[in-house]
Amino acid sequence: MPSFTLPRTVRPTRITRAHKISAAVVASASCAAALALTAAPSNAETTAAHAPAAVKPVSANGLPLTAKDRADGGKKDQQLASSLTTGLKVTAVAKQGHAAKQAADRSADRKVIAAPKAAAPKAAPKAAPKASPKRYANNLDGWIRESLDIMKSKRIPGSYEGLHRNIMRESSGNPNAVNDWDVNAINGIPSKGLLQVIQPTFNTYHVSGTPHKLTDPVANITAAANYAAHRYGSIDNVNSAY
Repeated sequence: MPSFTLPRTVRPTRITRAHKISAAVVASASCAAALALTAAPSNAETTAAHAPAAVKPVSANGLPLTAKDRADGGKKDQQLASSLTTGLKVTAVAKQGHAAKQAADRSADRKVIAAPKAAAPKAAPKAAPKASPKRYANNLDGWIRESLDIMKSKRIPGSYEGLHRNIMRESSGNPNAVNDWDVNAINGIPSKGLLQVIQPTFNTYHVSGTPHKLTDPVANITAAANYAAHRYGSIDNVNSAY
């Protein structure tokens, strides 16, 4: 007879705690997947469920709109649209006007800033105070000094010494002295004044700006000095009757 060898008895494998946890995790995952597939609706069902239902327009009382309601509503919509358009136009015009005003204000500000300051008017130069007229003493010294200033302005030569010397010889300083004995007196034209001048000579050599009077002290001196300048070069050159 043939002999058979019995297979060895397989030793049962020991299930550990880790194996149990792994199996539980796998089972839980399988159940979750199954529940998800069952709960998820199909694409068609989802689209149909979420599609918005057609809404019919109704009036304020809840009844469907009539043709009149639609017409009135259309008019109201047109009026509302017209009102909105007008309001937008008015707002746009107002904004444009405001922007133009701001631009004008800025332009005016720039002009004010850029405008150069007007130069302050220059003060008129003060007029030089008028020199008070020079005063001279009413005596021989004053008469000679006044005569010298007039002679200087008229470019008539002569000095204080030359005038004083000749005056003292001719009249001793008396402006009213009159020579009534010489040839001129005999001829009716006596010499008079500080420098004993006859009338014709005085008339010819009178200096403008002085009184036209033969016995006036200053007029007599300046006329005699003018005559001496023409005949002798200067009163300083006269040392005797002239």
